Amino acid sequence: MKRIIILSAIILISFVSCKKTEKTPEGPTDIRVTNLSDVVMTDLTVNTSGGEFNYGTLNPGSTSEYHRFDKAYPKANISATINGQKFKTDSVKASDYLYYQYLGPMQATYKIYIKNAAQKQLEISDVVPEAPLK
Repeated sequence: MKRIIILSAIILISFVSCKKTEKTPEGPTDIRVTNLSDVVMTDLTVNTSGGEFNYGTLNPGSTSEYHRFDKAYPKANISATINGQKFKTDSVKASDYLYYQYLGPMQATYKIYIKNAAQKQLEISDVVPEAPLK
């Protein structure tokens, strides 16, 4: 009988002491891209799992305009054509996004570069939070 009372008290205390954790809002998120490489990237496309957008051509050292996505993460699928060849980041699968935290409602920049020219790989070197959404 004492065990039941003690167990009931522990369960009651657990429920009372649990705080409701606040989730990071999904978005929207405004994303722009900076080309850290020394080559022109054409047909530059970003897929954040909250949408896909083609930024067009991005010159070396240039930064695109912002585009609004429903949600975005620190990782994204990015592809571009460089000197007539298709380059891309390592694929992020839909199940991978379960483990990433949303960037949330903000403006951010994906800084990308050529990780491996022989394997035609792009990489996001940094995700820079710029400002809250206006």
